[in-house]
Amino acid sequence: MTQPAVSELDERVPGRRWTVRLDAAGRGSTAVRISCSRPACAEQRLPSAAEGRAAAVAHIKAHLRAAPAPRATAYCACRLADCRAHLPDTGRPRTEPWRCGGPVVLAVVTDREARWWQVMECCSRCAAATPGATTAATSQPPTATDHPTSPASSTLPAAGAGAPQFSDHQATGPFPAPSSVPARRRPPQAKIAQRLIPHDLQPVVLRDELIELGDLFRAYQQRDQPDLELLADLQERKARAFTTWADVTSQGHLRWEARRAEQAAATARAQHQQHTGGITDGGPTVDRLLSVAGQWEHARSVLAYVAEHAPLPGPDARLLVLVLTLRTAHTGTGNVVGQDLTGLGLADPQDLVEHLTGCGWLTLPGTAGDLLASRPENATPVTVPSLAPGEDGTGPFTFGKKMRPKLSGWAQKVISDKKLRKAKATSAARLLALTLATQTSASGWLGSGGHGIDRSALAALVPADTCELEHLVDQLTAADWLTDAALTYTHLTGQLTERVLPLSCPLSAPPPVLSGDTRMGSGTELSPGHHGQARRTGRKAPRQADHS
Repeated sequence: MTQPAVSELDERVPGRRWTVRLDAAGRGSTAVRISCSRPACAEQRLPSAAEGRAAAVAHIKAHLRAAPAPRATAYCACRLADCRAHLPDTGRPRTEPWRCGGPVVLAVVTDREARWWQVMECCSRCAAATPGATTAATSQPPTATDHPTSPASSTLPAAGAGAPQFSDHQATGPFPAPSSVPARRRPPQAKIAQRLIPHDLQPVVLRDELIELGDLFRAYQQRDQPDLELLADLQERKARAFTTWADVTSQGHLRWEARRAEQAAATARAQHQQHTGGITDGGPTVDRLLSVAGQWEHARSVLAYVAEHAPLPGPDARLLVLVLTLRTAHTGTGNVVGQDLTGLGLADPQDLVEHLTGCGWLTLPGTAGDLLASRPENATPVTVPSLAPGEDGTGPFTFGKKMRPKLSGWAQKVISDKKLRKAKATSAARLLALTLATQTSASGWLGSGGHGIDRSALAALVPADTCELEHLVDQLTAADWLTDAALTYTHLTGQLTERVLPLSCPLSAPPPVLSGDTRMGSGTELSPGHHGQARRTGRKAPRQADHS
């Protein structure tokens, strides 16, 4: 009489599971209680939650060190819970049963609040599907000696005794012998821009280019410092590759991705030119204090706002209002010390402060003398009511609280320039220096495209007549701020010196200009030789509309 075959799965042992909990020891106390589901572990009490968590983690680690390795012959521990431990309860029946798989592992699971930790012996697939699970150890592949052999099972092929079985199904018949040749695994599929690259994509040169680009983009993301020129080159290659890919497969979304890459390449190229002063062929790199175009526009917006809303006339009042505006721009309040005002080259700073408080533009907790006498350790809080946010929470400026100190630091750097202080430059000269720093091309030539600044636009920002403006230009030239400066009836031309280029805020490049059969591309600037030739021969450079 033949005995029934014994299923190998019936001989497997359940997976281990134990839990360490952290609970409050009692009401009105910060003490905590640590309990472990292992019967040999005694309860612990600790004075604080932080110490309790540290002790609980140490307890779990001690169990993991002392516990035997995961058993390849064990059931998945989640079998008892029908896998509900890691599958969300959606209220709807699952369309297909969960399938366990992979080697048996020891997984550690904890909740977000770190109130309990659970170690369970389960299959690797269940461990990967459990939120917050971390694999601590993995079992070795089973061998024929890992399973006991019964008289009935001795009639089965020896190779089948070690075949892996999982908790989602019951085996009843003979097991096929495992192949001695390891199963072939398909290599991971290549990706670029979160898109899979088909392994049969033709032509092969296109597939190789996409794979290489994906690797290069991932390598770029690991760089410590950005390289805008390299990024622009990669984006241009990506645009060409995706355009070809779209042509081959007739997929419109690939063509849209190619256009995005072209735009990204143009943006990166423009930023690189701005950072390098518009010189891309081995020229010196300009490391600007304000490094992006958005910051430059904010700086120009503050100067324009002060020019329009200054409550008192004259360059002294204009410069003082500018400094106080930058200190209080975000909330209408800020801290100021006396040195911030006495170092501006003002004729009578105390009188100006008193006039600003008298007209209601500025509010102080004390007197003007107290403000001028304050030091960094006891800064004076000041308030500008017109800059406070309205009922809708918005103010006159669009930049945030992190941008305000950057703009204020940039203005202070220009105003307190060492050579301007040494030359005892007036407040009007410092205000002109600030204005010129925001009205240059990428290489430092005054005006958009280097064609100079319109006198009428300059007069709106710097209150000075013609004679005084000539004197101010001479002051900046003597202070090594300007070079090749020339003042005509309509424009101020010249270039910022190399030492102050890091303080500049370049204007956007002018649109392309057609001259006969010669096209000047966007971003092309007149060189110093062009300006010099125009002055020597008496020809005027073409005027550009002021976009500031």
